[in-house]
Amino acid sequence: MRTIIELPQEQLGDLDVLCRREGISRAEAIRRAVAAMLTERSKGEAAGAFGLWRGRADEALADQERLRNEWR
Repeated sequence: MRTIIELPQEQLGDLDVLCRREGISRAEAIRRAVAAMLTERSKGEAAGAFGLWRGRADEALADQERLRNEWR
């Protein structure tokens, strides 16, 4: 799918330098940047949930039952 984006001149210049150095097109550089951003974001969301219930071992089962009962 095609899309149009606007970049400040400074970023465009830096992007062109990167593309020449890597031997890739602007489109490929932008695809890679978007993929990296999405991957990083999904890792951050998972990391934020990891250990969420830490320290609640005594209450975990009761809390689980309470939450399940909300749907009845």
